[in-house]
Amino acid sequence: MDHKEAWDHCLSIIRDNIPERSFQTWFSPIRPIKLSDKVLTIEVPTSFFYEYLEEHFIDILRKTLFKVIGADAKLEYSIIVHNNTHNSKPYAVKIPTQNKSDLTNRPVSMPMGSNSTNNIKNPFVIPGIQKLNIDPQLNSDYNFQNFIEGECNRLARSAGFAIAQNPGKTAFNPLFIYGASGLGKTHLAHAIGIQVKERFPEKTVLYVEANKFERQYADATRSNERNDFVHFYQMIDVLIIDDVQHLAAKQKTQDVFFHIFNHLHQSGKQLILTSDKPPVELEGLEQRLLSRFKWGLSADLQVPDFETRKTILQKMAYKDGIELQDEIIDYIANHINTNVRELEGALVSLMAQSTLNRKEITIDLAKDLIDKLVSNTRKEITLDVIQQTVCDYFSMPVDQLKSKTRKREIVQARQIAMYFAKSKTKSSLSTIGARIGGKDHATVLHACKTVKNLLDTDKRFKSFVTDIDKMLEN
Repeated sequence: MDHKEAWDHCLSIIRDNIPERSFQTWFSPIRPIKLSDKVLTIEVPTSFFYEYLEEHFIDILRKTLFKVIGADAKLEYSIIVHNNTHNSKPYAVKIPTQNKSDLTNRPVSMPMGSNSTNNIKNPFVIPGIQKLNIDPQLNSDYNFQNFIEGECNRLARSAGFAIAQNPGKTAFNPLFIYGASGLGKTHLAHAIGIQVKERFPEKTVLYVEANKFERQYADATRSNERNDFVHFYQMIDVLIIDDVQHLAAKQKTQDVFFHIFNHLHQSGKQLILTSDKPPVELEGLEQRLLSRFKWGLSADLQVPDFETRKTILQKMAYKDGIELQDEIIDYIANHINTNVRELEGALVSLMAQSTLNRKEITIDLAKDLIDKLVSNTRKEITLDVIQQTVCDYFSMPVDQLKSKTRKREIVQARQIAMYFAKSKTKSSLSTIGARIGGKDHATVLHACKTVKNLLDTDKRFKSFVTDIDKMLEN
């Protein structure tokens, strides 16, 4: 069959499955262009038209194309961009069979219109705009040289370094970096931007906090400069949005960011996002945004292990021109085990005490100061702390808890560890499973359900959980 016959057949099926008004509004204006190698090209009037189809009718389109053309069917949109003349630009859209969520992964460009960049208001450099003169808002101290690599951040750091060598051209677009406060998300994001600027001076890099992005948009809307705001961000080559979770419940800001995201991604520009949670756990954000956050790579930053904490302290001390005995480094690294920011704070406090009181930095001074800091700071419950506490309670080594053995007592201890990890940390289910026995998220869910059931039916088991809970909180 040719493209007209194929599309007519599709329309007859679609018409039977959606309201007539929706059919007349969203399908009647579509014109089939061609059918070649199971790729059907259709023409739609605007990018908004395309996005509406994507958001509301993708399931019926997918099923219909499979039925009419076959399982390998692909859809290609030709979007008319009105810019004094009529230009039609096709965008290939793959419709895979294996993953329904992937159906929204298709690039579409928001037309720039006829605005000249010289007339666009720059929220960072006012008045006027020269693309190369946009201040990237980067902190030069937050570079790769100062970012200590460890098991806790190796994936995110490696992906970030790869992006810096070839922004917008890797599979890591967007790069979504997530983790608790103080673990280095902002540092890594800045490091990528700095490296890009060093390697590609002609590229426009911009770091902006999500809250600031939202305020800029609100200001632009009030002053009737929304288009300038959108066009400004569409010019960026590497856009870094920090703490993207702060866009939650801000519907209009999410909408404008959605269009900016689409344009940059379609144009081969790089997006880097940070958050305190992975995309799957973010609340208050539109599904169409969350699906785009998953297009590239989501990489988490974990609490640094002991050796990484030691390296961080040594690097900080060297930078500040002081020498610390290994015993002092070990003591601080052992007792400050929550995040990098608290490590830095402890070292600064130690240096201040030494300078103000004209005392040499000794192990006794370190113990006195660190003990006070730790007593005034509520212990953060981490995955490592939970595993160690559970193993201490059941008198078993941590390696045994992480092993593949199916012995009943070890499986039960592992399930309890997973239960507390889910209830007392912000770690994702997949992260919990990977760290506690190399399991998947489904195993973690099953473990939590099992523990809850046993709490209601087994008094002895309940006493185990209650005791461990007290140990974790004290």
